[in-house]
Amino acid sequence: MKGLDKASAAAIERHLRKLTVDIGIRLAGAPTEAQAAEYLAAEFARSGAAVSVETFPVRERAVTREELQVQVGGKWVTFPCSLFSSTPGTEGRRLEAPLCFFESETEYRRKDLSHLRGRAVVHLGCHIESRDNYRRLMAAKPAFMLFVDIRYPGSTPLADGMFPAYTQAFGAVPTVNVAFLDAWRWKVEGATAARLVVDGGMRPATSQNVIAELPGSDPSGGIIFFGGHHDTQANSVGADDNAVGSVTLLEIARLLAPLPRKRTVRLISFGAEEQLSVGSAEYVRRHRGEIAKRGRFMFNLDSMGSHMGATKAFFCGPKQMVDYVVPFFEKAGQYVRPDTEVVPYADHFPFAAAGVPGLFMHRCNCLAGRFFHHRPDDDMTRVSCPLVAELATCAAAVGADLARGGTLPFPKRIPAPQARRIKTFWDDLYGGWEGK
Repeated sequence: MKGLDKASAAAIERHLRKLTVDIGIRLAGAPTEAQAAEYLAAEFARSGAAVSVETFPVRERAVTREELQVQVGGKWVTFPCSLFSSTPGTEGRRLEAPLCFFESETEYRRKDLSHLRGRAVVHLGCHIESRDNYRRLMAAKPAFMLFVDIRYPGSTPLADGMFPAYTQAFGAVPTVNVAFLDAWRWKVEGATAARLVVDGGMRPATSQNVIAELPGSDPSGGIIFFGGHHDTQANSVGADDNAVGSVTLLEIARLLAPLPRKRTVRLISFGAEEQLSVGSAEYVRRHRGEIAKRGRFMFNLDSMGSHMGATKAFFCGPKQMVDYVVPFFEKAGQYVRPDTEVVPYADHFPFAAAGVPGLFMHRCNCLAGRFFHHRPDDDMTRVSCPLVAELATCAAAVGADLARGGTLPFPKRIPAPQARRIKTFWDDLYGGWEGK
């Protein structure tokens, strides 16, 4: 990349260690998330960027005890679990209910879900990607929910959350994630009932978006956005998901700061992404007018440090944008698989809802994604710092070229089929522009 030094793997490692080892788990709204934001703000300022921090309200997951027992072979056996964010605990009470398996991919076709009333529902699939299905599920009044992430058939419960717009609109019952192989055992051995105790739950708190601006000389040239997120899931230090994205933003800022720019470059480390891009959606709603008028491109970086795998980029925008971005990586020997599937689970998505074309880059190491997804072992051993440094350099080259000004190398538009899909997700999962 002409004119830019290669990003430093040592700097990547240093920043990564600060976030994951020194600070650790960074749940949305927790003091550790605020510590991460403070560190990122200081490092952005060190690069020469103008830094601001915007706060917004969230619900912090604050749990002191999670206990799940399932009746297997006439005996109560204890199994691990993890409370979903945006759902309540049991206020210390022990809930007990008959066990019921619900094969979500097919059983939402049932016209009547009343058989779930008062049951401990083993829900196969950890995402309910239909507002109507969630409404019907809550109307059935299950006692509590045991969600199974069917993408990862392992022995460890993953951490996850329910979409805030869903729970605000239709309420929630205590919902925990359980390990796939545990649920398999319950089914095979004819488990009959479950007991759940969760002390704690969700409480009001504050999260933050850290904004670093490298101003351009031409205000009419618009803004090039880069994004990542610094919060994590429960019980995970989130090295790959997504300390990697935030420290990559620091490197991009360092590389771009000394270069001349006509267009402004704005780098944002978002809070509360793990609750469904709450920070990104808050930022876009708060600045919707400016983003619609001045936003030109959004490059989001999330979970792209895996040692082994394939780098993928999901594009929301015209084919010319795909053809423009991919060669920056190929020139450095980093081959990227482009995809035009609309992915609503990353921080580029609210920008796409506002009409700004862009992409979400990450790396998969198995067909389901990453085998350590939302697990306690998503630590520094999972990340290749030299690889992250190379990807940061390539992403910075894209930003440097776009920031030089002149005519954009692609039209600022999102193709109609993608735009329709984006609107559907925005209205359904995010509650539209009102967030309800």
